[in-house]
This record gives sequence, structure tokens and C-alpha cells, in this order.
Amino acid sequence: MAAELYPASANTNLANSNNAAAAAANSKKNALQLQQSAQPPPPPPLQNLNNNNVETSANWQSFHPTLRERYMYSDEIDLEADTVLATLYAAKKYIVPALAKACVNFLETSLEAKNACVLLSQSRLFEEPELTQRCWEVIDAQAEMALKSEGFCEIDQQTLEIIVTREALNTKEVVVFEAVLNWAEAECKRQGLPITPRNKRNVLGKALYLVRIPTMTLEEFANGAAQSDILTLEERHNIFLWYTAANKPKLEFPLTKRKGLVPQRCHRFQSSAYRSNQWRYRGRCDSIQFAVDKRIFIAGLGLYGSSCGKAEYSVKIELKRLGVVLAQNLTKFTSDGSSNTFSVWFEHPVQVEQDTFYNVSAILDGNELSYFGQEGMTEVQCGKVTFQFQCSSDSTNGTGVQGGQIPELIFYA
Repeated sequence: MAAELYPASANTNLANSNNAAAAAANSKKNALQLQQSAQPPPPPPLQNLNNNNVETSANWQSFHPTLRERYMYSDEIDLEADTVLATLYAAKKYIVPALAKACVNFLETSLEAKNACVLLSQSRLFEEPELTQRCWEVIDAQAEMALKSEGFCEIDQQTLEIIVTREALNTKEVVVFEAVLNWAEAECKRQGLPITPRNKRNVLGKALYLVRIPTMTLEEFANGAAQSDILTLEERHNIFLWYTAANKPKLEFPLTKRKGLVPQRCHRFQSSAYRSNQWRYRGRCDSIQFAVDKRIFIAGLGLYGSSCGKAEYSVKIELKRLGVVLAQNLTKFTSDGSSNTFSVWFEHPVQVEQDTFYNVSAILDGNELSYFGQEGMTEVQCGKVTFQFQCSSDSTNGTGVQGGQIPELIFYA
């Protein structure tokens, strides 16, 4: 049974176990030794291994909130990435809720784009809805990184179909198509099959027809999917006709574009202004620190542009935590002379943890005179997320909490 629960996952450092004995061996580090309690409640006549369905009267362990109350020698848990899944399996099998919760918390802490798809598969098998939801948050917001990860190729077919069906995936459809092809090749290798178009279609089954190929641009389709060997000649022909012909053929692929995620904006100033002698950039750094009370994903910044008409800026934006660069991007944007903000995006959304201060900065080069923010707020409520702001020592151009540049943080929550 354990072998069915753990698909191969070498590249995620989350080792799998083939049976309960191996799970117990890998968990020795936890110093959790089971022994007979002095006066335990009578065990149920038949043990149900699907622990979520065990009757309350039989699940007596759940009434003891810590490991020390019952039959554990130690209430200290020392989990590691290569044993946590095996430990979770053992905790589920022997109905130790406190240990299971500790394992889930550990997995949530180590969750990132490169292992989110594997952990989604495991969370479904272990029936852990909170972990499943956290996996979806990461997969949706950082879909491109999650789908391009090696871990994506290691998931089971049912999880593949669930991910490819996902409406909120925040990425281009060409990325989904390429990820599905990579999974098909990996599955052929797992089954010992030659990597041929026929075998790839066979292992994919209906998953191929969950990819929303018609929502690609014509250029994306022509340069990618149309040149792959996974589609039949008839499918390619019909899709080209669907793009170009007035009388469109019927396709087996979904035609509706994914909704993705709607970016939210935290605006920290109550007004903006410009004067003849400021705001000037001159290639100096504008920076601000922020913290949030819920985990979010920072996608980019909204910046002010020229106060003297249309202008183009070169800009470097950066996100740091404790001096470590988490993301940066060097790009350009064009302002239209208005006091509107102009969006500049990081290459990928970046996960930001709650109750920790991060530093965002922007260095602009272009028309020196621009709009600037006034009446800055130290705390801003954006939907269910509360932002706090404080001055940054990196700011060398005058930006602070009360005024300056970086009027907006763009995020997903």
C-alpha cells in the first residue's frame, strides 16, 4: 500500500517509502517509540487504515493534543526533508494526529514552486486539505515555474489532469502544452516504453485534450504545438483553419482562455503632485520596506512617470529580504505624461511570508522630472491583506513612507 502512496520524487528531496517498516526506520530520528500505555482505551476490533473515516469513539488518540500524553517517550520532533513523507505515512497509519500535523506544517514551510506539484499529489493521497490549498496557491501564482519544474514530471496522471484543468493557472497556454509533453516523455520512461508520438498520446490519454491549444496566439501555435509530433496532421490542419477561416471546424480542445489570477494593487499614497524642481531620478535608488500579515506573491511595482509629457524610462526593480536579492528585473516602460502609475513586473511572482519586512527598490534612468507621491500611509488595508511600510536605508533619492516614488505594490493573494 505504501508503495502506491509514494511516486518517485528524487529531485524534490522528499524521499518515498515502500512499506510501513521503511517508514518507521526513516523516522528513528524523531525518537518516537511506541509502547503500550498504562491504561489505554480498548482498541477497535478492526483498524481502518483510512484514518479520516475512523469513528470518533475508536479514534481515542485525537483527544490527546500532545505526543507526551499517551505512549510517546518524547514530545520533541526533529523532521527532515528526506523522511517527512515517510513519517507522515506512519503518523496516519498509527493515528498520531500531533505528529501528522507537525509533518504537514513542515511540508507547508518547505513548499515552493519546484516541489508544489509533487506535494499536491501527496496531499491529495494523504487527504490533507490545508496542504492541498497551500499547494494550489503556489501553483496558481507561480504556474510557469511549477510546470517547468522536474517535480511536475513525477506526478501521477490524475494529478496531471487536475492541474491541466485548473482555471486559475497564471501562465501562457504554451507553457502548459510544453509541460504536458515533458510529463508524457517521463511517463514513457517510467513504463519502459519507447518515446514515440503514439506512446506519448497513449500515456497522456484525455489529458492532451485538456490543454487549451486554441487560446494560444497563432504565432505561438505555429512555432510550438504545430511543429510537435504529438498532434496528428488532421488536428494541426483543423487548428490552423480555426485560427484563420470564417467557417471554423469543430475542435476537441477547450476554446476558452484560462482566467488566471487578477493582480491586486496596494497604493500607499493618498495624493500625487509635481513641481518644477522635483521629483528627479538621476539613476539614484528609491526604496521602501514593507511587511504583510498574510502570505502573498509580489508580482511587480507601480511607478510614477514623467511630469513633462511622454517619456521612456529604463528601470531596475529589486526585491530583497535581509539583504538577499529574491528577485530583480531590468526593463523599460513608457509613461504618457499623466499622474497614473505604470506597471513594471518581476520575471516571476515571488512568495512573501507574513510578519517579515522586505525591501523593494527602483532605479530609474530617463526624464528626470516626474510625479511623486504625498500623504503616505504607514498601514494600508488591501482586501484581506494588511500592508505596513517603513523607511529603507537603501533609499538614496528621498523616497520614504510619507512621500516619493514606488506608489504601488502589485501582488496576488
